[in-house]
Amino acid sequence: MLITANLGGSVSRVYIVTDSAATIEPAVVERLGITIVPLTVRADPADGSTEPAEVYQDGVDLSHEELLLRMARDRVHPKIIGPTAEQFRRIYGRLTRRTDQIISLHSSASLSLVHREAQIAAREFLGRCDIVVMDSETLSLGLGILVQEAAQLAHESVPLGEIVRQMRGMIRCIYIVLITDTLDYLEHSRLISPAQAILGTMLGIKPFLAIEEGEIIPMEKVRHHDRAIDKLAEFASEFSYIEQMAILQSTPYPTEETRMLRERLELIAPGQEFPILLYGPLLASHIGPDGMGLVVYEGTGKETLL
Repeated sequence: MLITANLGGSVSRVYIVTDSAATIEPAVVERLGITIVPLTVRADPADGSTEPAEVYQDGVDLSHEELLLRMARDRVHPKIIGPTAEQFRRIYGRLTRRTDQIISLHSSASLSLVHREAQIAAREFLGRCDIVVMDSETLSLGLGILVQEAAQLAHESVPLGEIVRQMRGMIRCIYIVLITDTLDYLEHSRLISPAQAILGTMLGIKPFLAIEEGEIIPMEKVRHHDRAIDKLAEFASEFSYIEQMAILQSTPYPTEETRMLRERLELIAPGQEFPILLYGPLLASHIGPDGMGLVVYEGTGKETLL
């Protein structure tokens, strides 16, 4: 299934393509004519299970909440196996009937093969359509912020080259930090060794992680929930200006940890909103179903929130 708005328009308009790792309001997708390609997810059963793996399309066959519940209950391990180059070829082919300029802006190339598959497909349109495939180096709301801004600029008839230039500048202003209780997913992603996973679980260690240049990087280790909340709040306090910020977690409902974090953030950034967002299968495949984090878009404002 392809999620896209049914818009007309001249062939000179830039069209925006992304993947379902982006967090964007459906109304914005419709209004700005954004094409969202669902990730294809394979849910591998827990180690030792004889159950077969299941394959589904993100947000189509299974919601983020349903996936995270299954991960917590059955310890399944999601793996991103699509979209494929062939899927992108079909999508680009449909869009070339309406435009000769496309920006395909995707989740971090270090965390999945989506960017690579889009690049392979884009090569087949050389000479027929200008397709710029961009690595956002982020995901979730971070990717959503970029995609929404790119689509807004395209809607205002800003040239392709200028949109690309602005996206490259914005990428440097988006930050994600994370904590997780479940170390075996980090082990599966080869972010930590099996020995580190075993020892960390025994000691109750919670890794403090950051996404830097598209990669998930272990930064520090904490041993208590309160200290983990402190680390997230301390990170937010380092910014003199924040244009947008959100809390990532595995449930759509506020938890005790969420409430603690919000209280800390309200002291750091009075008047700022802190929406709670579910993270999707791409991030879940690395940090598991027990993660929590912050997305910060620094923006270009000159005021101070502190």
